Amino acid sequence: MSSQHQIPSYLVPHDIGPWGVYLEQIDRVTPYLGGLARWVETLKRPKRILIVDVPIERDDGTIAHFEGYRVQHNTSRGPGKGGVRFHQDVTLSEVMALSAWMTVKNAAVNVPYGGAKGGIRVDPKLLSQGELQRITRRYTSEINIIIGPNKDIPAPDVNTNEKVMAWMMDTYSMNQGSTATGVVTGKPISLGGSLGRQEATGRGVFVVGCEAAAKRGLDIAGAKVAVQGFGNVGGVAARLFTEAGAKVVAVQDHAATVIHEGGLDITALQEHVARHGSVAGFPGGEFLKERDDFWGIDCDILVPAALEQQITTENASRIRASIILEGANGPTTPAADDILKEKNVLVVPDVIANAGGVTVSYFEWVQDFSSFFWTEDEINLRLTRIMREAFAAVWQIASDKRVSLRTAAFIVGCTRVLQAREMRGLYP
Repeated sequence: MSSQHQIPSYLVPHDIGPWGVYLEQIDRVTPYLGGLARWVETLKRPKRILIVDVPIERDDGTIAHFEGYRVQHNTSRGPGKGGVRFHQDVTLSEVMALSAWMTVKNAAVNVPYGGAKGGIRVDPKLLSQGELQRITRRYTSEINIIIGPNKDIPAPDVNTNEKVMAWMMDTYSMNQGSTATGVVTGKPISLGGSLGRQEATGRGVFVVGCEAAAKRGLDIAGAKVAVQGFGNVGGVAARLFTEAGAKVVAVQDHAATVIHEGGLDITALQEHVARHGSVAGFPGGEFLKERDDFWGIDCDILVPAALEQQITTENASRIRASIILEGANGPTTPAADDILKEKNVLVVPDVIANAGGVTVSYFEWVQDFSSFFWTEDEINLRLTRIMREAFAAVWQIASDKRVSLRTAAFIVGCTRVLQAREMRGLYP
């Protein structure tokens, strides 16, 4: 990778992590960009990176320091947009890649945003509620100079939720001297949040899953589904597939893998997870002893909805699904993509499959500006229309150019971003 790209000095050339996956994806789309390829280096360099120290006083009186990041990859088409994650393994490379995928995702579904992402390197399970609030508020204060309703709008991501967004909004508002509901999305309804936002990402996965299944001639009713990650995305997608008549035969989370050939009771499983924090111990299924055996489960649709780089050369050949819906960001490596293509597995990439969340975040942002709010039915209808239209456009490009859906999605997204860059020109 280092021989092909000018690796920034703040990354390790021999191990640049998720950013390397993104760069390889850009290399694959470049031959299809025509005259816009002269601008492609724009996509290989984040516009702005802010690394902050986040000190807090712990409940026991000690002082603890944490690394915080906010990366704005590209703002050619509008303000930055992307989530904030709290995770002990967050790295700069990861946040850079996530911000870049947001750039492509927002352009692919044609919402007027650029790409951004943020994170704190911390295990939130080791924090009390008071400590979690203090770390959120201090982080928000540190990145305050580059966020705002017209600059960069954070949202929930891994281990963050509407409560964290409320703290972020309040902190930003206190610093501004006035309430600014539009600074974040994914807020509580009482603070300007949107109906349908919490389920939006999972619903988007379900909608494009139905579209993909129709293209493959697969009837959702009776289809077997396996889900990795049973949080907001995986849980909602599993429920919607079940309601449509599919059988969720396997669910894996951080602690265990539960299976049931006849289909898991998703409502009961969600209640169990709410009480116990994991699928482990659920009485309505059996458990796999080896985590990696999850990838060999017999299913029609596989939904990786956990973290990035889960499907690799080590497990891609074991996958038996005919369709993969990427509920997570970057769950499949480029080398694994090649293996899946050889196996004729249809991979619906993250930049389309999980774009429901940012689409309804866009709706929330618009509603906050206008102070006029839509019904949940209106939200879901608009979301479904946008997701179907985006999938149809990507499918057409993939068919016309005989490329994968991922490359097609990148063609659509990168073309829109680079067209905007070209039209705006360089300043000064």
